[in-house]
Amino acid sequence: MGSTWGRILKISVFGESHGAGVGIVIDGFPAGIAVDEEFIRLEMARRAPGGRLATPRKESDECEIVSGVYKGTTTGAPVCGMIRNTNTRSADYLDLADVPRPSHADLTSRQRYKGYSDLRGGGHFSGRLTAPLVFAGALCKLYLKGYGVMIGAHLKSVGAISDDSFENRHMDREFFDRLAGRELPFISEEAGARAMAEILARKADGDSVGGVVECAVAGMRAGLGSPMFDAVESRIADIVFAVPGVKGVEFGEGFNIARMFGSQANDKYCVKDDKICPETNNSGGCLGGITTGAPIIFRAAFKPTASIAKPQLTANIKTGTMEELSVPGRHDPCIAVRAVPVIEAVSAIAATDIMLEAFGYERT
Repeated sequence: MGSTWGRILKISVFGESHGAGVGIVIDGFPAGIAVDEEFIRLEMARRAPGGRLATPRKESDECEIVSGVYKGTTTGAPVCGMIRNTNTRSADYLDLADVPRPSHADLTSRQRYKGYSDLRGGGHFSGRLTAPLVFAGALCKLYLKGYGVMIGAHLKSVGAISDDSFENRHMDREFFDRLAGRELPFISEEAGARAMAEILARKADGDSVGGVVECAVAGMRAGLGSPMFDAVESRIADIVFAVPGVKGVEFGEGFNIARMFGSQANDKYCVKDDKICPETNNSGGCLGGITTGAPIIFRAAFKPTASIAKPQLTANIKTGTMEELSVPGRHDPCIAVRAVPVIEAVSAIAATDIMLEAFGYERT
């Protein structure tokens, strides 16, 4: 499996949804970074299951730091974080070996790994594997804080219900913290209330709904990135697509820019605080694959949760016949909700990799 990512900062994710646990090894993380355990705990809690908008599966998501940290700071050695699984119900998945769930990796993983892959709870393809990503992302946020880089995300939409955008909005730590503290991270409380009602309605109907997460990486200095194959957008999109359920990524105006004229889309330059900078940010903080100094803003589209109670037709691999399937188990009615801190995390990992490539281990 290709479960390793990164150029300078390298991460390797391991484990399965219903195995002993899940975890991550972070190689190349700088020494001397103070590890704020309370901050990490709060970040993990944002993604953790439970509550009316998520799977009722109860997991504490406490991450045991196995290596790479001594006396409260990173040592420069690989950091290993391990999260034990404590609440699994594997019996819910016993009948799925021959009846693949629609829009899941059950069949494709069977074809790729000759039937040896672990299907319990989705195995290595489960959203459970995003927990160690959030741990790594929390460490990376602590590193980036030293450079004045802040990362925040929110739900740009749930189904057809849209939120306000990060564009043309002052973003600071207080703003991001306020969003992170909401049950449903919408900027507009009115739109958030309608989105909440939509998610709960789909849940009551045994169905699910998709959503879009918008993320901003603010404070990245201009001139970072290695075009053409290691462009900033490429690095971020590469790791964002590793998050289960992501089906699309766009930066700045994204696909909407194709409907604009050049006079509308161009980010004109101005002088501000004795620096030349773009007046607008239609390009999402990147030009030519290099940071402009404006916030990197992108959106990730999540498909509706594939595991739903509503009956669906699927093929039985053993009998070759069609049969009705109602997926058992405990599942999120909208995976985009708990994906918000995950998208922040992978953005932090990518930003750290980019920063380490540019500046090495020494702060400038």
